[in-house]
Amino acid sequence: MLRFFLSIFVGLTLGLALGLYLGWVQFPRQYINSPITSLTERFKDEYTVMIAAGYLADGDLGGAFDRLRLLGQSNIPAYVQTVTERYITNSRDARDIAYLVALAEGLGRLTPIMEPYRQLRPLEQQP
Repeated sequence: MLRFFLSIFVGLTLGLALGLYLGWVQFPRQYINSPITSLTERFKDEYTVMIAAGYLADGDLGGAFDRLRLLGQSNIPAYVQTVTERYITNSRDARDIAYLVALAEGLGRLTPIMEPYRQLRPLEQQP
């Protein structure tokens, strides 16, 4: 019985030591600053919503355009229109849609599907 517990203890100790060595010395995690263009579509959409909310708060269309250019899209107004229409079609949060519609309108890409959300201005209505 003592031999059994001793072998378990030695096995666990060797396993722990080998795991720590491999994790910290041989194959450590490397953090790399990835470009924003490597984000998945979901996170690019969330980034676009954040930029749209910022645009609605400060009205800086040039700044919003510059921030969206980091996504690597060749046609920013068309991209914002696509994201906005996707949010509307998928029945996403109405506040996010209102942010996107305001940005799309600022970029001159207001479409009929966006019209019902045009009057929703979450940040402008707050004191």
